[in-house]
Amino acid sequence: MNGLKTTVLLVALTLFFLWVGRLIGGQQGMTIALIFALGMNAFAYWFSDKMVLRMYHAQEVDESTAPELYGIVRRLSTKAGLPMPKVYIIPQDQPNAFATGRNPKHAAVAATQGILRLLTPEELAGVIGHELSHVKHRDILISSVAATVAAAISYLAQMGQWALIFGGGRDRDRDESPLAALLMMFIAPIIAMIIQMAISRSREYSADQSGAELAGNPRFLSNALRKLDYASKRVPMGATPATAHMFIVNPLSGKFLLRLFSTHPPIEDRIRRLEGGL
Repeated sequence: MNGLKTTVLLVALTLFFLWVGRLIGGQQGMTIALIFALGMNAFAYWFSDKMVLRMYHAQEVDESTAPELYGIVRRLSTKAGLPMPKVYIIPQDQPNAFATGRNPKHAAVAATQGILRLLTPEELAGVIGHELSHVKHRDILISSVAATVAAAISYLAQMGQWALIFGGGRDRDRDESPLAALLMMFIAPIIAMIIQMAISRSREYSADQSGAELAGNPRFLSNALRKLDYASKRVPMGATPATAHMFIVNPLSGKFLLRLFSTHPPIEDRIRRLEGGL
């Protein structure tokens, strides 16, 4: 059901992107928006993983430099039937983690120094299980594409606002009100954000469930989420809103407005779902 919901939301996001392009420049604008969307999705597919690892100064480790983390990733990836991903440590005190990569053969798991200090080995296994579930179900690519298209809609909307203000960008053969079109330009980024949030939240619930099964006990992940939620609100992290959806808990959760529009489901709901069957 989550897979169908994600597909529908991605299609809706792409169609909405094309509609914004048409609103700005008519049929020609929609064609340009389609080309733009294909180009940005291709860029996200090939380069988003490298960019985010570089952004957070992630350092690749192996069994000799990070034996506990590397051992957990290797054990759980073998259990999940996945190729061994690359393993990275992020030099940040906030306890958090994410996975990236366009497919299971080109995946990476990254954990902050803070999470390695905070969690027990069992709790860390719950977190790694969650991230490997994202890898297995290709959630990383889905989320990256959704974030890229949502950002492109915001960019197009800004272009459209200026075009309408200065009298351009509207098909003269159509009878649409410039004021209504301008209003829609302001609303479009919000709609795109809501669709992106729905996609991301759907994938988080699914990864929690399958990750808990992979780790062997739902309590491992639910206990980890409690600790991470508490710490993330008190320990700042130099994260950006564009990449916040990748982390297991929202790295920006200490800021009220960013929590309100978070791509992550409420921690309480995630814990309740994990422990509901116990």
